[in-house]
Amino acid sequence: MRQLLGIQTAHARRVNIHGRAVLTAIHKQHVTGLVTVQRLGLVGDEQADLSVHGGLDKAVYAYPSAHYPFWQDQRAAAGLCGIDDALVWGSLGENLTLSGVQERDVWVGDVLRFSHCALRVTQPREPCYKFNAAMGFNMAGKRMAQNGCCGFYLAVDEPGSLQAGESFELIPGPRRLGIPEMFAAKMTKHLR
Repeated sequence: MRQLLGIQTAHARRVNIHGRAVLTAIHKQHVTGLVTVQRLGLVGDEQADLSVHGGLDKAVYAYPSAHYPFWQDQRAAAGLCGIDDALVWGSLGENLTLSGVQERDVWVGDVLRFSHCALRVTQPREPCYKFNAAMGFNMAGKRMAQNGCCGFYLAVDEPGSLQAGESFELIPGPRRLGIPEMFAAKMTKHLR
């Protein structure tokens, strides 16, 4: 069954990354109840750098819950055992934590049909230094690039509302370009 496990939002705020105060909204917090979805994303959510996040084609970021054990293992291998062991939904910076769907299951143009809104798959997420900082180790972006566990951005085709726990349907689009292939093409720079 395909299900929306969690909804997360954040306001942009300054955090210290490598001695610099950097504006980011990667630290998402769980939201309960109905959440309004507008063309530019979830009400209550912000993006700090609109050149790489946000806008009509990257309004909402979805991430498969199936990858969370991988990231717990990666953090343990990086020596982060005992430090914030529990990765709660939203720890990867995602707005929506999904079960029953992974990158290999979606193609650009597919639609996630929820009870009261429809979201269209547009592209994979690319890792950045803010992701490394949020995960607590500098190789996090490279691990994402190597393993393809990137999640994907969604455009809002039909605004409405979402609620954690609801199921969704995956409606196939033209099926010309898969998220794994698109991600692999973009990742050459991260694998050097």
